[in-house]
Amino acid sequence: MSMPIRSIAAPRYTVDEIESWPDDGNRYELLDGVLLVTPSPNPTHQLVATEIARILSEFLDPWPQLRVAAPGAIIVRPKTELQPDVLVFRRPAPQFKWEDLRHHLLAVEVMSRSTRVFDRDYKRPAYLALGVEEVWRVDSDEKVVYVSRVGTAPDLPCRDVLRWSPSRSDATLALRLARIFRGIDE
Repeated sequence: MSMPIRSIAAPRYTVDEIESWPDDGNRYELLDGVLLVTPSPNPTHQLVATEIARILSEFLDPWPQLRVAAPGAIIVRPKTELQPDVLVFRRPAPQFKWEDLRHHLLAVEVMSRSTRVFDRDYKRPAYLALGVEEVWRVDSDEKVVYVSRVGTAPDLPCRDVLRWSPSRSDATLALRLARIFRGIDE
């Protein structure tokens, strides 16, 4: 699988290597062996991610095989481990490991100044290349969600109502963006 990060000249790591590192509060991700390090998220980031996860969990309640994790992980050993802020996936079995997941319906990244470029230029195309059906990049400052789907133009902006349907379902979530951004500027 070819990903856009190959052009970056940087040391390469494996998932096994980063899993052995002690927890220091940073988020360590790998994209084709290249280490992406981001600091712990700020409260606004966490409030928005939590609200999105809550809304998605409520919507998906009728489908117990569809799960929401915040954050989640997409692992393709040996050199890729991405951790979207919110991940919707089809659970393969009651007990599973992240790398067992093969059906990722939605990956959500809540952007910050320190993650904006990686989220847009590297992680979004990587998620789609890894088979994630839809990617949302949430900009809390601008109150917009950029939507990318397989086979469509990337980063279609949504500023009012975001519509999402899980694959193999005719149900549609109509998510008013004001709901996820409520109270973050107060």
